[in-house]
Amino acid sequence: MAAFKETKFPADAPAAQKALGWVDDRFPLTKLWNDQWGKYYAPKNFNFWYIFGSLAMLVLVLQIVTGIFLTMHYKPDANLAFGSVEYIMREVPWGWLVRYMHSTGASAFFIIVYLHMTRGLLYGSYRKPRELIWLFGFAIFLCLMAEAFFGYLLPWGQMSYWGAQVIVNLFGAIPLIGPDLSLWIRGDYVVSDATLNRFFAFHVIAIPLVLLGLVAAHLIALHEVGSSNPDGIEVKENLGADGHPVDSIPSHPYYTVHDLFGVSVFLLIFSTVVFFAPEMGGYFLEYNNFLPGDSLKTPLHIAPTWYFTAFYSVLRATTADFMWVLMFFVAAYVVFVWLKSRLSSIVKTAIAVIALVAIIGMLPQVLDAKFWGVVFFGGSVVILAFLPWLDKSPVKSIRYRPSWHKYVYGVFFFCFLALGYLGTLPPTEGRTLFSQVCTLLYFSFFLFMPWWSAMGTFKKVPDRVVFHAH
Repeated sequence: MAAFKETKFPADAPAAQKALGWVDDRFPLTKLWNDQWGKYYAPKNFNFWYIFGSLAMLVLVLQIVTGIFLTMHYKPDANLAFGSVEYIMREVPWGWLVRYMHSTGASAFFIIVYLHMTRGLLYGSYRKPRELIWLFGFAIFLCLMAEAFFGYLLPWGQMSYWGAQVIVNLFGAIPLIGPDLSLWIRGDYVVSDATLNRFFAFHVIAIPLVLLGLVAAHLIALHEVGSSNPDGIEVKENLGADGHPVDSIPSHPYYTVHDLFGVSVFLLIFSTVVFFAPEMGGYFLEYNNFLPGDSLKTPLHIAPTWYFTAFYSVLRATTADFMWVLMFFVAAYVVFVWLKSRLSSIVKTAIAVIALVAIIGMLPQVLDAKFWGVVFFGGSVVILAFLPWLDKSPVKSIRYRPSWHKYVYGVFFFCFLALGYLGTLPPTEGRTLFSQVCTLLYFSFFLFMPWWSAMGTFKKVPDRVVFHAH
């Protein structure tokens, strides 16, 4: 065993330096800082799209800290939960601020994550060699959805109660295991005290632990292969005499200042919302949630929080009449794959068989539209994980793709926003038709990506990153 050798400092060395040296001899604190940020070299052409990763970390810490303070006064009991939230709002010193920071922070988290994912789409940050980073990020997104869903019931307001009731009942549409699965999730035959307690346990302990582990894995994978950049160039392929990429700079102090500016702007906007519009017109905090949950009184319009509504619209769009359109869509897609794909005959045959089974299952006599609504609801989320293998473009960044690719992305973003907005409104015949069109376009974006992403005339990617000093 190697002998322990302690770092020696001059007698007049600052006390802080001696203390840091003492820690470094026993724990690699300085090494961790340098590896993960201080001397981590990142491409020098980052733009504002690259602040959202740091902002997501900030909001995660904010949510954990405010959540800890909320649990000090919250009662996970069906008879006391709503009253405890009111007690926090009215009696606990600064409790209203902590509660509003937590509720606004949940929406801020999803806004930042959606923008972070948008940057990945625009600049191809999911492409080789960053597939695993994208998958860890996707797993983080799933955890955030679960965390938000479990936390949504805790205030025990009208929309919390009935929203949880509706979402849990969706699992009942799964053949064979559906009813038992719904019962297991609720812990009772209806949303009750047992449901509240298990949701509280998942929201406060289980999901955050998994989430923190995934965030750590996401960052480790990122710093292993290096950050992407707006040009989609691998800066590690061009090293300087010092062994670092010539087109990169240390994260500290350059991107520390860069991110601090983004944090300042974010905190200004965040504080404005918290102090002046914490409900955000009913989108962040629904008006029905200021009424205690009542199992005997159903709200006129039940909808999840805004960050789920795009996927919820896909669920609502899957009606019995729409199933015939979906059957035709599946059949047409299989024909397209047979004619245009270079896959082997065995793979094509397997796809055709799976599609045939799906079409038979879509018949009204076999499986109802509610089941397929749940399938497409889940599929609209899960399909994001396959982006690294669906995108066949010879370049990563949208900067060097054909101009018409921007319109394809524009249509996709419009459909996603439209689905999100429609999900907040009561369904009508016209809205349902519009959401069905947007649903088809949403899935078409991904399913046809192997072909459209490789089409067109691509611009030449420069040998080095494009950078203009401010």
